[in-house]
Amino acid sequence: MNALNIIILAAGKGTRMYSDRPKVLHNLAGKPLVQHVLDCAISLQPQQICVVYGHGGEAVPQAMQLYGAKFVIQESQLGTGHAVQQAMPHLQDDSRTLILYGDVPLIQHSTLHQMQHAGEGLVLLTVNLDNPAGYGRIVRNQEGDVQRIVEQKDASPEELEISEVNTGIMLAPTAKLREWLGKLRNDNAQGEYYLTDIVAMAVQQGVVVHTVQPAHGWEVEGINNKMQLASLERVWQKQIATKLLAQGVTLNDPARIDVRGELVCGRDVEIDVGCIFEGKVTLCDRVKVSAYSVIRNANIGTATHIAAYSHIDSSEVGADCHIGPYARLRPGTELHDHAHVGNFVEIKNSEIGSGSKANHLSYIGDSTVGSRVNIGAGTITCNYDGANKFRTVIGDDAFIGSDTQLIAPVTVGKGATIGAGSTITKDTPAGELTLSRSKQVTIAGWLRPVKGKK
Repeated sequence: MNALNIIILAAGKGTRMYSDRPKVLHNLAGKPLVQHVLDCAISLQPQQICVVYGHGGEAVPQAMQLYGAKFVIQESQLGTGHAVQQAMPHLQDDSRTLILYGDVPLIQHSTLHQMQHAGEGLVLLTVNLDNPAGYGRIVRNQEGDVQRIVEQKDASPEELEISEVNTGIMLAPTAKLREWLGKLRNDNAQGEYYLTDIVAMAVQQGVVVHTVQPAHGWEVEGINNKMQLASLERVWQKQIATKLLAQGVTLNDPARIDVRGELVCGRDVEIDVGCIFEGKVTLCDRVKVSAYSVIRNANIGTATHIAAYSHIDSSEVGADCHIGPYARLRPGTELHDHAHVGNFVEIKNSEIGSGSKANHLSYIGDSTVGSRVNIGAGTITCNYDGANKFRTVIGDDAFIGSDTQLIAPVTVGKGATIGAGSTITKDTPAGELTLSRSKQVTIAGWLRPVKGKK
C-alpha cells in the first residue's frame, strides 16, 4: 500500500461562532476541535500531515506546533479545492492523500481504516440523512456507480431528493489529485473551487470511485455554531459514558458526567452526578466520587472516597483516603494511604503521611507531614514571605492544635504537641508541648459599641 498523506482543512473563519478565536480551536471534550482530528490522523501513521489554516493568523500553528505537522496558510478563502491546492507542493506523488476537516472532530480511526482498504482509485465517505439540506448530493447512475457530487445550490429538484450526501472526507491517489485540482473551475453559484468537482473528473477518466459509510452519523457532523458544538459535546460524552458503563463503572446519571481527557477506572468504581474529569485521571478499584467533584491529572488509590464538591488537581492520592466535602488538593499534593482531608481544607505541593488528618478549615502548603499527624481546625502553614516560599516539616505522631500558624521554614518534632492558638516561628522539640500565646486578660466594665440613634 502506498504511503499516506493527510490534509486537514482548518482555514474557516467560523463567523457563526461569534468569537475572535479560530473555529477549530474551540474545545470539545476538553481539547480543540482540530486536535481531535490530529490525534485520529496520527493514529494512521501517515508519511505527512498538512494543516491548511487561514483565519486567526498564527493561532492554529502555535496551538498545535507539538504535533509535527506542516502548517500551510490559505490567504484567500476560495473554496475547498483551493484550500487543498495549498498543501499539494508538500506532498509526493507516489502516495495517497486523505482529506479531513478541522471542524469535523469525531471522525474515528476505524472509519478511516475502512477507507484505506476500500480499494484503489478515489474513495468517498458518504452518509444517508433524513434531512440532507445543505449537503452536496451523491449522484449515481442506474447501475449504482457514483457519477458526480452536486452542491445544494447547484442541484436540480430531482437531485435535491437524494438522501446520500458527501461528507467531504475523501482519499485519492496524490498524483491524480494534483492533476484534478489543476483543472478545477469556479463557474458555480458560490464562485468557489469545489473539491467535489474532482469526482466527475475521476469518472470521466475511468477511475473507480468507491464509497464508505461511517458506523455512526456523529462521526461526520461538522461544527459551525455554538449550538452544534454543545450538541456534539453531549453526543461524545454519551459515548464515553456508555463505554464506562460497559466496563462496570456505576454512573448515577450517565447524562451528567464530563470527561475532558482520559478516564481509567478499576472495578466497582462509583461516580455521582455532575463530576468533571480533565486530563489523565485514574480511579482505582472501589473509588467513590461524590457529586460535583472536579478531578484533573490525578491518580486516586483503592477504596478512596472523594466527597461532594471536592477539587483535585495534579495530585497523587493513596488507598482508603477520605477527601472532602469541599476539599481542594492543588498541584504537587501527595496523600499516603488512610489520610483524611476534610471540608474547606486546601493542600498544595505537600506530602501527607499515612493516617494523618486535616479535617477542618486548614491550609497546608509546601509541607512534609509525617504519619498519624492530627492537624487541628484553622491551622495554616505560612510558607510565603512575599518573595520566597519555604517548607514546613511535621514529624510522625505530632498533634497540631486548632488555629495554629506555622511560620516556615520550621520543623515540628516527632510526637510533639502544639497548643491551640499558637504562632510557631522556631523548631519545636520531639515529644514536648509547645505553646505561643499572649496572657489572657479580662477588662472589667468594658461595653460593646451600640448603634447611634438616627
